[in-house]
Amino acid sequence: MTTHTTKMLIIGSGPAGLSAAIYGARAGMEPIVVQGLQPGGQLTITTDVENYPGFRDVIQGPWLMEEMQAQAEHVGTRMIWDTITSVDLEGSKFRAEGDSGDVYEGDTLVIATGAQAKWLGVPGEQELSGKGVSACATCDGFFYRGKKVVVIGGGNTAVEEALYLTNHSPDVTLIHRRDSLRAEKILQDRLLAHPNIKVLWNKVVERFVAGEDGMLNKVELMDTETGEKSDFMTEGGFVAIGHAPSTELFKGKLEMDDSGYLIVEPGTPKTAVPGVFACGDVMDHVYRQAVTAAGTGCMAALDAERYLAEREFEAEKRALTDS
Repeated sequence: MTTHTTKMLIIGSGPAGLSAAIYGARAGMEPIVVQGLQPGGQLTITTDVENYPGFRDVIQGPWLMEEMQAQAEHVGTRMIWDTITSVDLEGSKFRAEGDSGDVYEGDTLVIATGAQAKWLGVPGEQELSGKGVSACATCDGFFYRGKKVVVIGGGNTAVEEALYLTNHSPDVTLIHRRDSLRAEKILQDRLLAHPNIKVLWNKVVERFVAGEDGMLNKVELMDTETGEKSDFMTEGGFVAIGHAPSTELFKGKLEMDDSGYLIVEPGTPKTAVPGVFACGDVMDHVYRQAVTAAGTGCMAALDAERYLAEREFEAEKRALTDS
């Protein structure tokens, strides 16, 4: 067992965690990033990225994360491939234990564990991910300009995604397993009044099916009341049944909302525990974009630096008083 000690311990290696690492390293905090089960985060399973600032051409998600990691390492970040299994936020240093048996201690802790889209778990879904099936309309909707698309779900996320997709597609269909929506009334009204959106009620998707070109061609449906099967032709399928933040480690240790997202001081990445900061999708259930995650990662590093500076100042003041 090895104990790794740092001024800034970062759990998670997506855009939020790596941005925090870049800023932390430049401030001389010698951060350690524990990469987790999915090094690079959700962007490593995103093929085309067209909305990250600074790139005129389409870039690849995995490439972007490789570049971020290389930059973080270049300025002094230490990357460790391990998965944190437990955390202790009570001591003088924040302590985390890895699946490897190693222990990580930080004067500050940055939580950037992200969130994962919930999937239907039906045949063809994962196989056609990036080939017509997506879980993020704001990320991928641009690629479906002029195409026929479907959105699966009935809550706020699904309705918002359907409305957003009308910016690109003239033919959007919402597929919902019930005969009424769970979304807020104002969103329902907007959706039902939109001329380019129709709703298929009491239907579930049983399979995503590719065409001869290997791209999504149709979804196989089942009526939840009659059991009748049918096919619905589409070029894009957006699964919008919510996200699950990766916050299991922090249950009972940090404040969370009803959906499990970490609660932070408004406008900051500060949690209720001084020295512990949350950034990216683990605390953001609204925007969930790489660029916003990176921004909050920057904020976490800057606030961590200020926290340590203030703590050092207070310690020096106490020492002078005692002497």
